[in-house]
Amino acid sequence: MSKQFVVQLKNEPGSLANLSERLAAAGVDLRAIGGGGIGDSGHVIMTTADDVHARAVLTEDGYAFIEGDSILAEVDDKPGGMARLSRALADAGVNVYGHLFLGRWGDRAMFTFVVDKPEIARPILERKR
Repeated sequence: MSKQFVVQLKNEPGSLANLSERLAAAGVDLRAIGGGGIGDSGHVIMTTADDVHARAVLTEDGYAFIEGDSILAEVDDKPGGMARLSRALADAGVNVYGHLFLGRWGDRAMFTFVVDKPEIARPILERKR
């Protein structure tokens, strides 16, 4: 799977537009995107069709970002599904930098995660729940 980028943004009008326009100008297609902001700080979490050019844009424009492997996870699509998964990661000492919701299929929800310790997180995230 592709890389996942967690990009710090200012929480102000135009921050997402500026980043999106720069990526588009470089020919980078966004595959999945999410984010948010509180106070002065915001972020976007994204996957792209061209990690090389996305990384170049982020670096050239001076964005603070974290890049990691997208680890696919199935979560029980009911109350407590994410709680159980995130607790297992926390108990293993894994910090979640970001996650993206991909969709629901039956009683399962699909996410991708980017974490600080993928070698520890992968068996937790990839096991069928």
